[in-house]
Amino acid sequence: MFCGEYMCTFISCRRNEPKKLWDQCVVKISPNCALKIISQVFGDGVVSIPCCKELVQEGKECHDTLVKYIADRPSLIGNESKYLQKRDEVWAYCVSVSKAVSPA
Repeated sequence: MFCGEYMCTFISCRRNEPKKLWDQCVVKISPNCALKIISQVFGDGVVSIPCCKELVQEGKECHDTLVKYIADRPSLIGNESKYLQKRDEVWAYCVSVSKAVSPA
């Protein structure tokens, strides 16, 4: 699976990673939605509306920080600007669809 290594990066806590980041951000989103978000940012996946709602609830700071952390990996750093742009596009899309389906 294309995103397997990214999913592991996203949801696992390695010794050298700040525990506070993982405690505050990663636990706010389901592993399934995390994988869908990562697959859209780093591949050609599509985030569902329910996952967009989770992402928006997680918050932009967490989304930005976690995607940047993954994009900084040596194997990805060459395309970091592309991934950061896709990160922002995913966020904007999710905010718009979350607002569109929120109860009035």
